[in-house]
Formats: sequence, structure tokens, C-alpha cells
Amino acid sequence: MAKQKTIYICSDCGNETANWAGKCPACGQWNTLQEVKLDTKSTKRSSGAGRVLAQSAKKLSELDTTKEIRFTTGISEFDRVLGGGAVQGSLVLVGGAPGIGKSTLLLQMCGSEFSDRKILYVTGEESERQLKLRATRLGVENDELYVLAETDMDNILSCIQEVKPEIVVIDSIQTISDAEISSAPGSISQVRECTMRIMRAAKEQSLTVFVVGHINKEGSIAGPKVLEHMVDCVLYFEGERSTSFRILRAAKNRFGSTNEIGVFEMAEKGLECVENPSEMLLSGRPENSPGTCVACVMEGTRPILAEVQALVSPAGYNAARRSNGIDYNRAAMLLAVLEKRGGMPVANCDSYINVIGGLSLDEPAADLATILAIASSFLDRPLGGDIAAIGEVGLSGEIRSVSMLNQRLSEISRLGFNRCVIPVNVRDDLGSYDKLKLIRVKSVGEAIAATLGRK
Repeated sequence: MAKQKTIYICSDCGNETANWAGKCPACGQWNTLQEVKLDTKSTKRSSGAGRVLAQSAKKLSELDTTKEIRFTTGISEFDRVLGGGAVQGSLVLVGGAPGIGKSTLLLQMCGSEFSDRKILYVTGEESERQLKLRATRLGVENDELYVLAETDMDNILSCIQEVKPEIVVIDSIQTISDAEISSAPGSISQVRECTMRIMRAAKEQSLTVFVVGHINKEGSIAGPKVLEHMVDCVLYFEGERSTSFRILRAAKNRFGSTNEIGVFEMAEKGLECVENPSEMLLSGRPENSPGTCVACVMEGTRPILAEVQALVSPAGYNAARRSNGIDYNRAAMLLAVLEKRGGMPVANCDSYINVIGGLSLDEPAADLATILAIASSFLDRPLGGDIAAIGEVGLSGEIRSVSMLNQRLSEISRLGFNRCVIPVNVRDDLGSYDKLKLIRVKSVGEAIAATLGRK
């Protein structure tokens, strides 16, 4: 019988220690060390003892990059987040809450434009019949799509050797287990070891592997943090289950940018790409209503218009409530600037700030729109439905310039807005916008006076 070795692994950073402690010595988090038992046989296999070096080192100038290794997935928004398409030999981790649409997205990808590529779909959560019923509902038809309902890692790798696919989908990594590890499926040691074996197979056989991973209550991928360092790309599928819109973000991408997002809508027959998110986010705007302003934020190279709504009312007690639509500390700072520099006593008011559509505005370019929405609600005066605002607000009340202003103004003009509030000093040389009037302001007070008529 193989001897067992007990170690303790941090669930946040993946650090290993021989003894338990209340605080992780690597990342400093409390109560994150979990006991893991390993046998010597699995330890030797994972460490690579006895393996022969298959390749020798090469000079950087001798490496060949002429071969095209990127291909389209057939889903435009998915390709945008991946950096132009999937990369051969890469390992992509797709995370998200249960029922958000991870399996639907990957199954639709298998039936999009992969008729000439052999695909193996490994399902550990559904039976073959359940997967067939879902594929029929989504209209997925592909003669080169193979389905394997298996949770054992050795059997999965054997099937990959037999079928020899070009693309592998594993749904999900929390259900896959290695027989030589005594812990239960989904544990830290199981997830880490199975992912390592999948990654080794992807690199050695030039497979493109998509792995589904569930998230924990904090919103991060369940399992050790080292799991995200092992893979080539980490994608998060976000959205409220009560709404039909979903957002795909890249938290890590070795082959592209991490700033792009993909917008989808959950329809009757699966996910549909939203090519113009701005029109979707601005649909149904109230007319001549106080407390609303349009901001333009950049998600990678894509400008997106979002409606910021604010509601300010006198607080019934001393501890006034703040926003729930943007970062709490950012909202508190903007309220303090509005009171100190804008002359509006909002400190003793309940201030609610919401971004329509579930979009997260963490870019400073949305500061000015947030300030104007709060001031409009406080004064109970509408800004008008034809105005947008772009600018970062400083602590002294000044309006600072933001990057890629021409792209933002082009999107605002394209959607039919007539006025836009921008900083006086801008970094870029602005183009000409015939139907768009630019209102240049230096401070918060000037912006409120120019839009709401209050000095």
C-alpha cells in the first residue's frame, strides 16, 4: 500500500506547507489552509520523475512563428474576448455561476463552424441523453462531435488518444477525478492534478481545450488560485439570472487583451451575440426624467454607452445610505466632491446610484456622468435625453481628460446625441462632429451650471 503524505494547501494562493497554521505564510489570508493527503505514487508521477527529456532547448531566433495557430470559434463575441479566436494548443478556463450559460456557450461553439474539426465533449454533470436533448433544443448539428459521459481522468485521456480530436470540452473540472488521489472530486488536490494532466495533454498533442469551472461564493474560480496560473486563458461569464443579458470577460489571456468583453442575450434557442451593446443598454430610457445621465466607457477597443441613474432623498436617520451601482468608495468620494466643490448638501441624504443593464462602471471616465445624475436628482431638474458626459473628477472638483476620446465621441454621435460634456483640456486632437455640440467645462460647478442652469 502506498504511503500517504499530509500537506496543507492555501485555497487562495495555492501555497503548500507541511504544518497547519491559522494564517497562510505566503498570501497572509486567514483560515485558508486545507488538509490534503497525497500518496507517494501520485507524487512521483506529478513531479515527472524518471521522464526522458523529449526536446532540447532552442534559440529564440530559431523558433518558427509563420504557422497560423489561431482559428475562429464561429461566435463573434467569443472570438473578440479570446483576442481574435481560439489558439491551437491552448487551455481555456470558463468560469461562472451555475445556470449562467457556460455549457450553452460551449455547446453552441461546437455546432457553429467546426464541421471540419473533430471535437470531443466530455460531460461529467449530464448524461449522454440529457446532452443530446439540449443540443437538439439549441439546434447543434455536427457529425464530427463526439460525446463522452465520464468523470475518470484516465478514461478521458484514453478516449482522447483513441478519438484524436482537435478540440476538447470538459464540463466541468469539479466533477473530474484522478483514481490515484484519495480526496473527493472537486477538492483542491483533485482539481489541481486533473488540470495539470489536461494541460500536459493539450501541449503535447496540440489540443485546444475548454474547461468549465464553477465559482465560489466570493465570485472566483472554485479551487486553488494556482489553477488560474496554470491555464492560458481565464474567462468569466457574468450576469443576473433574472435578466437575459450575459457578459463574457477575460481575467487572463496569454494570447490577447484582457480588456475586451463579449455581450450575449439568452434567447429561446440559446445565446445570441449582441453586436451593439450601447443600443441595448439605452433602450427604454425615461424621457425628461431627473437623475439620469449617459456615460461612455471603453471596454478594450469598444466604446459602450450606459445609463447612470441616481436617486437622492433626505435620510430619515444619521447614517445615510450610499450607492449600490458603482464602487462604494468611489461613490462616497464623488458625493463629497459634489458637496464641497459643487455646493450641494448631499451628505445627509440617501443616495442610490444604479447602472442600467448590470454593467459595472469602474472606469474614471464615468465620474462626470455620475456627478450630473446626482445633481439632477438633488435639484429635481432633468438633464435632457440628448446629452452625455465624459470626464474624470478630481478631489478639487476639476474635470480631467480621459483616453480614446475620439472613439467615445464617435459612438455618442452615432447614437443620435446632440450634446456632450467634456473637459476643457483633452489629450487627443478632436475630430469634427457636425450634429454633436461639445460643452467644455473645467470644474464640477461649471458642468452643473452648463447643464442644469445652477451657478
